[in-house]
Amino acid sequence: MRIIARKTLKDFWEHYPDAEQPLKTWFKFARKADWKTPTELKTDYGNASILEDNRVCFNIAGNKYRLIVKINYSCRIGYIRFVGTHVEYDNVDANKV
Repeated sequence: MRIIARKTLKDFWEHYPDAEQPLKTWFKFARKADWKTPTELKTDYGNASILEDNRVCFNIAGNKYRLIVKINYSCRIGYIRFVGTHVEYDNVDANKV
């Protein structure tokens, strides 16, 4: 899976250093993934939430942070749309970011 854009993650962990290692772990795992469907993704990440328009919400750092990725399954590309705290997540429309 190609992940666009890692810089979004890096910018986030510069403000929240405790998110760095969990985000790096997620990134490394996602890059090696070959998810063809949301079902395959759920097999690997059972606590991920499948949202509208091929978006997925991942719980990061023991559910302390949220990561929303829009996935093009046929091209194997994940577009990072949002990373933030629970409070920030509550203030966005996860199906539209």
